[in-house]
Amino acid sequence: METKENGSVDTKSSVENGQLSDPAHWAVADVVNYFKATGFEEQANAFQDQEIDGKSLLLMTRNDVLTGLSIKLGPALKIYEYHVKPLQTQHLKGNVS
Repeated sequence: METKENGSVDTKSSVENGQLSDPAHWAVADVVNYFKATGFEEQANAFQDQEIDGKSLLLMTRNDVLTGLSIKLGPALKIYEYHVKPLQTQHLKGNVS
């Protein structure tokens, strides 16, 4: 994984062994790029506007995504259920000793 001068992680090299790198190390730009790459171009800007980096993403609750980002309910539900929640689970599993 390579860190760019602006502190963001190169998303092309953030895939390790077929899986995404630990989101806890993502900069705001990496979070935005992740959501753009997963089909949420328009909604990705909300993460930029709110300065959500990887650590913040991992702390988000369902309510944060549904109400705190000012995005439409449909995409917000999909973002939380299919992306935020699984990333949180992946992070927790990776940190279990």
